[in-house]
Amino acid sequence: QIPSDSLESLNLLPTAPDWSSGFYQAWHVSEKAAQDRLYDFVQHAIHAYKTERDFPNRPFTSRLSPYLSFGQISPRQCWHVVRAAQASGAIDPAHYNQSEHFITELGWREFAYHLLYHFPETPLQPLSAKFAEFPWREAPDDLHAWQKGQTGYPLVDAGMRQLWQTGWMHNRLRMVVGSFLVKHLLLPWQTGAQWFWDTLVDADLASNTLGWQWVGGCGADAAPYFRIFNPILQSKRFDADGGFIRQFVPELKELPSLSIHTPWEVSPLELRQHGVILGHSYPEPIVDHEVGRQRALEALSKTKILL
Repeated sequence: QIPSDSLESLNLLPTAPDWSSGFYQAWHVSEKAAQDRLYDFVQHAIHAYKTERDFPNRPFTSRLSPYLSFGQISPRQCWHVVRAAQASGAIDPAHYNQSEHFITELGWREFAYHLLYHFPETPLQPLSAKFAEFPWREAPDDLHAWQKGQTGYPLVDAGMRQLWQTGWMHNRLRMVVGSFLVKHLLLPWQTGAQWFWDTLVDADLASNTLGWQWVGGCGADAAPYFRIFNPILQSKRFDADGGFIRQFVPELKELPSLSIHTPWEVSPLELRQHGVILGHSYPEPIVDHEVGRQRALEALSKTKILL
């Protein structure tokens, strides 16, 4: 681990504003930290990994991806530690399927490398040739709003702000914000992939490419066209009490749990009572959900991808 004072002496740290402080709070960069993280995950979280990993406000993801990306731990080490814990009974046999799901996720990581090796053009080009002429929009203001977590959709904004503040984003939210960019805003998946590459501490060319081609529907996927995530339903399902939203979108923290997912449906009077003024303290939705969804389906239909 490089001490922060060493970085300061090299003039590598930002000063005004200091946008990197959240990184040091979220991550300890060392091989020992990687090992500690793996063993802590196996001991305390893997027993509920499959059923709880989709909830961003619960501590049941491994958070090993940055260490895997930088080689401070290897997928083989992770595999062997989990298998050893299964064999020794350290993982309750009743939770075997939970831990086995983590093994399959390691397999997906290797599949990403398989695709990148055999299709080296895919960081920039869609694997499916049908998407080569897809009618993407050019909307720099919309892209900027998405990047900064100012779309007006609380869960999308919370995910994008988590990324900016910590250099990491929960996997479920990567799918939600990715779908919102390429389907609701109809902006190229490559722009999302580039932003993730620039901001993620676990930036990995193979995994990043696989994820964005998957969410764009143009990668190794049997049924891409209908996967348009509803950010409202995703918010209500995976952050029902709004705890994650409150953490990263504090301007909405006083809203009741039933209202925090869709503040535009709340009366202006009630919003003011909770310190929220849409269009001022928090943005109005950048696009109506149904309008964005229909626009995406029409674009897909025009390019005959739905056929």
